Amino acid sequence: MLRLPEFQLLSPQSLSEALALLQADPEHSSILAGGTDLLPNMKRRQQTPRRLISLRNVAELGQLTVAADEVRIGGSVRLRTIETHEALAAELRGLVQAVSQIATVHIRGTATIGGNLCLDTRCEYYNQSQPWRQAIGFCKKKDGDICWVATSSPRCLAVSSTDAAPALMALGAQVQLCSASGTRELPLADLYQNDGIHYLSKRPDEVLTLIRIPQRAGQRSAYWKLRRRGSFDFPLLGVAVAVQRDDAGNVQHAQVALGAVSSRPLLVPEASALLCGQPLGDEQIRQAAEAAYPLAKPMDHADMSLSYRKAMVKSLVTSALREVRGDDVSQDRQRLMRVLG
Repeated sequence: MLRLPEFQLLSPQSLSEALALLQADPEHSSILAGGTDLLPNMKRRQQTPRRLISLRNVAELGQLTVAADEVRIGGSVRLRTIETHEALAAELRGLVQAVSQIATVHIRGTATIGGNLCLDTRCEYYNQSQPWRQAIGFCKKKDGDICWVATSSPRCLAVSSTDAAPALMALGAQVQLCSASGTRELPLADLYQNDGIHYLSKRPDEVLTLIRIPQRAGQRSAYWKLRRRGSFDFPLLGVAVAVQRDDAGNVQHAQVALGAVSSRPLLVPEASALLCGQPLGDEQIRQAAEAAYPLAKPMDHADMSLSYRKAMVKSLVTSALREVRGDDVSQDRQRLMRVLG
């Protein structure tokens, strides 16, 4: 049985208290929200913080409000709360679709939106027990100096595996980062860096406290996920789209985002540019899918073949855009699940 290493558990009652505790020793502290990723990583000795600062009792981080101009989601809001929120199902369907495909319903009842956005990058050479990793001499991400995915690579190629990030990036989300020294806000896309080790621009003394999502009248969104099994698995590919059309059916605003194709989730501005100002026709959808294809550069650090995962980019972008157009894509989703099952 894998056991947790020794650590000190701290339980602040307010955000200011939590930030002060974090500032005291940021290098040896980790924030404990749901713990569904952190605690298993600690058991495998992938992460070994000396102090865990629990946010369970910090009530201000658990708020979710829906207004006419924006949706505000606290960093500690449970994924299950988002999944079952009626207003979000209507206004932010892509986000709800993404969240509802994370792990299992039991895990979603504990895991938080902030935790999924800050999810550790993954790799078949890293997400193993300590004896397994020791047998290969460890890897660049933890305790070693070689990236086994590409041994000549100067950086770690562990892949981003958050489902929520592509969906929220497509929706134009902003995130708030707080520390004892102040607060800053940035586009969610800027939270990520293309490095499997240093994959977040968040400082060690900062906490992701709030997600702000603008409301756009008439916008429709969708999220499609490729995974080995029909539930529980991390994404091998995630595709999120958000499209706003005018009364004539022309696209006013569009975003396409990809997940699990590099060490950070990616926006596809070329696809957005091709869609805007045009009707959402088959040819425009085909061109957007073609534009997304070159950005996907899967490596040998996850399940399924590289060629299949890359080829599925066009397929899932096409399906997602057809869904927001209003096409009946239920059979496409069922077919995808049968292939994976």
